[in-house]
Amino acid sequence: MDDTADDEGTEGRVTAPMSEYGQREVLIGYAVLAVGAVVAFGVPLAATL
Repeated sequence: MDDTADDEGTEGRVTAPMSEYGQREVLIGYAVLAVGAVVAFGVPLAATL
């Protein structure tokens, strides 16, 4: 296998920083962040009360 051939199999491939995203994806990201923060901090804090 030749690791120097960068152009093989890359047709149609898009990396994440190059792809556009809209307001919906941003809101989903913030929702995931909020749920993660509640799980990471809220649940342990509530368990100590």
